[in-house]
Amino acid sequence: MDSIKVGLLGLGVVGGGTYKVLARNAQEIARRAGRKIEVSRVAVRDVAKARKLLGSDLVVGVDPFEVVRDPSIDIVVELIGGDTLARELVLEAIAQGKHVVTANKALLAKYGTEIFAAASARGVMVAFEAAVAGGIPIIKAIREGLTANRIEWVAGIINGTTNFILSEMRARGLPFATVLAEAQKLGYAEADPTFDIEGVDAAHKLTLLASLAFGIPVQFDKAYIEGISQLAAEDIKLAERLGYRIKLLGITKRRPEGIELRVHPALVPVKSLLANVEGAMNAVLVCGDAVGQTLYYGKGAGEEPTASAVVADLVDVTRLHTADPEHRVPHLAFQPDAMSDTPILSIDDVVTSYYLRLTVADRPGVLAELARVLADAKISIGSMIQQPAEQGADAELIFLTHEAIERNVKAAIIKIEALPFVRSRVTRLRMESLA
Repeated sequence: MDSIKVGLLGLGVVGGGTYKVLARNAQEIARRAGRKIEVSRVAVRDVAKARKLLGSDLVVGVDPFEVVRDPSIDIVVELIGGDTLARELVLEAIAQGKHVVTANKALLAKYGTEIFAAASARGVMVAFEAAVAGGIPIIKAIREGLTANRIEWVAGIINGTTNFILSEMRARGLPFATVLAEAQKLGYAEADPTFDIEGVDAAHKLTLLASLAFGIPVQFDKAYIEGISQLAAEDIKLAERLGYRIKLLGITKRRPEGIELRVHPALVPVKSLLANVEGAMNAVLVCGDAVGQTLYYGKGAGEEPTASAVVADLVDVTRLHTADPEHRVPHLAFQPDAMSDTPILSIDDVVTSYYLRLTVADRPGVLAELARVLADAKISIGSMIQQPAEQGADAELIFLTHEAIERNVKAAIIKIEALPFVRSRVTRLRMESLA
């Protein structure tokens, strides 16, 4: 049987890793796929550098559209990143009748609905396992392994940079800025880390997971996003004392009113699975009605872990290359004509528990007044801790609440900060039991 010809767009970290894995494991991959998978054409910015890595008779050029339009290419692997040129290339590849494999979460989070519709109309596949959690096969698990389940929620640590920073802040008691600088030196964080530390990268990935879990269109613009740049080392230390750890979580939940889609720091119980994911590792918890909770853990980035997912997609596409398009696994797990229009809920409608920290004048009646404001907002206090203070000094209070509606908590915080005896802004962090 003829080999499958692959056109590779980009030969950076992931592209180089993909080529290495395909070359090193060629025989094993062919045994799994049923035929050889060969990279036959590559588009790169630096041809001379690519030649040193490839060391073969591959066609190497700088124009990615030549690769996409080459009639001999069966599968286009898009690894250039971004969402402008990449979008043009992916749509052109689909128009040319070629299957696409991509690791580009930003592209699919923003334009996935358009891209998947075009692919379905043309009868080709768009595979994207590497777009979420690197080498962890979470896409395949939700799309195929858990297909018998009604997924109730998905929660995960899906950005290794922020998890490394939070792990180091907790272990060493260092401030955010110091650990970020270290992460940049070690290569865990980019020179411009905004997408990572402000939660955007995690939101791209969560958007795709939500579509797979609930059969809804890709809707990145409706995700709530909050990063870790304003997180204080003090709160990480206090959380640990209270039996919690702070993680940047991507959470999507099914509720009767709609779907929660949110990324933010959260306190999770120290005994929970996600609380013990440290360093740059990723982990995703999926809760289904039949199977209960399942955990997927591993390296969420890096040359060969991500390449592992890219090559797995190549094998899947190769196996189904000649299959009837009507009988392939749908891109987003659900049949295209069965997608739901379930609304994405505003963060104001989210229901969870809260950690509230504030400084107040240490005098009689303060606790009673704060409890009244919270009660008026329908917020029940689970526990309260007062940090020891010197005689006559201000007191620091920490409240842990029972579940409450976000809008009520926001309204209560506004009222609390206006009280004359309150000496600070209220630090608010959400809490997730993941039960």
